[in-house]
Amino acid sequence: MKTAKIGIIGGSGLYKMEALKDVEEIEVSTPFGSPSDNLIMGNLAGNSVVFLARHGRNHTLLPSEVPYRANIYAMKKLGVKYIISASAVGSLKAEAKPLDMVVPDQFIDRTKNRISTFFGEGIVAHIAFADPVCHQLAQVLIDAIASLNLTDVTLHKSGTYVCMEGPAFSTKAESHLYRSWDATVIGMTNLPEAKLAREAEIAYATLALVTDYDCWHPDHDSVTVDMIIANLHRNATNAQKVIQETVKRLSDRPFVSDAHSALKYAILTQLDKAPQATKQKLELLLQKYL
Repeated sequence: MKTAKIGIIGGSGLYKMEALKDVEEIEVSTPFGSPSDNLIMGNLAGNSVVFLARHGRNHTLLPSEVPYRANIYAMKKLGVKYIISASAVGSLKAEAKPLDMVVPDQFIDRTKNRISTFFGEGIVAHIAFADPVCHQLAQVLIDAIASLNLTDVTLHKSGTYVCMEGPAFSTKAESHLYRSWDATVIGMTNLPEAKLAREAEIAYATLALVTDYDCWHPDHDSVTVDMIIANLHRNATNAQKVIQETVKRLSDRPFVSDAHSALKYAILTQLDKAPQATKQKLELLLQKYL
């Protein structure tokens, strides 16, 4: 099976990478079921990368239906060490306007129905998650965005991402609550990915693409699908440029992330006493600690 060190997860509006050359679809099986879609291996800016459409290439999966564990496990199986995750978000701050880009450094979990760990069934692990994204990868992403001088786009180098359950958008009361928490953007998908990527010892960073002002802004209409779709298309064009530049910079200067050894002190269970079936299921994650 072919491998690649860089993985790209495309969110709403980003269902494929136009610049990807020599593409090959790969069907990956995992102990956690099938990923959202076939993974696409190809060449981007002279580098081998793996692309996955988070909601499927035809956007058929609700945020709560995305098979997050299978997606991250499949990336791990293909040798991915860095994940760039693009995500459409609503803005909770006036200064983060539609079409802007935010590179969040924090998350708040408001999900209800998501399994966000590979562990259980006899093996317990507690990852450190105070800093939920890889700051080195986030910096590469920030530098890439800054270098492109994108029209009508302001870069926000940090921020807090509220991850809500969905699929309905926020009520006004919820939107104002999140603003009182000093959150920057709101989305429905990235926190389960960040947790699972950390458990899989993959460096992870989010490219948050602002489509709207959620529903709190008195001078803007409440969010609608039509409004989001119009901005999604513009964001997707910019996102492709950013990802291509990030891949180029990352391949020129790869680094060792703290995330690459996240399980070193996280596993509480004595693995020699753990159930054999669970060890086999998680062998890809545990092999260097067995």
